[in-house]
Amino acid sequence: MENDNRKPNSLVVPGRSAGDAAHTLLKAVAASTPLIGGLAAELFGTLIQPPLERRRDEWMQSVALALARLSQDGVNLDSLKENEEFIDTVLQATHIALRSHQEEKHKALRNAILNTAIDAAPTDMRRQMFLRYIDEFTPEHLSILTLFDNPTGWFASEEFPFPGMSMGGLSHVLEKAFPTLKNEREIYDQMWKDLYQRGLVNTDGLHTTMSGNGLRASRTSELGKAFLRFVRFTGST
Repeated sequence: MENDNRKPNSLVVPGRSAGDAAHTLLKAVAASTPLIGGLAAELFGTLIQPPLERRRDEWMQSVALALARLSQDGVNLDSLKENEEFIDTVLQATHIALRSHQEEKHKALRNAILNTAIDAAPTDMRRQMFLRYIDEFTPEHLSILTLFDNPTGWFASEEFPFPGMSMGGLSHVLEKAFPTLKNEREIYDQMWKDLYQRGLVNTDGLHTTMSGNGLRASRTSELGKAFLRFVRFTGST
């Protein structure tokens, strides 16, 4: 029997998992299909398998590194083996991450894992709901929610001047913050509707005229603030 010289809290990125059995089965089915089977199997192996494996390996490596930093900060990683909420979060976040190439989503998912690891996550019901939101939202949804949680703070952090208006609509603030959305009213209106329908913001539209103070006020609900805490991590990682 070989000696295991790893340190107690060292992390190893897992290799092939049970989920890869699905890939093997699909490839076998494709190979057995008359006429196109050989070509389908070859295309699956050359076009789909490599990026899937690369995406999985990169994701697991990033999670392992983030958890290793937690260990350096004194978090006992061994205790996480028995933490069912943590295991659930890792599994659910991994499924979501493998379906997206967007780093903004990956960052939100990693932060959700880290917050669960340090017991800073919300209740199990909210945690599952918030993970589903990450899956459903685009990075722009997350950016818009972050902006309107603290508009003045957002502009200060980005070193942009806040729109100099005594009156106006929230849409003016949004377009100033994200110029690429300036001619995409239908898109950002739908994004706002998505946030409102999920109870994350407390204003139903972006085009009502309001005072300058109103433009600077937070528009996130308590649920929205809880969601943002879940997808952010304030530790050293």
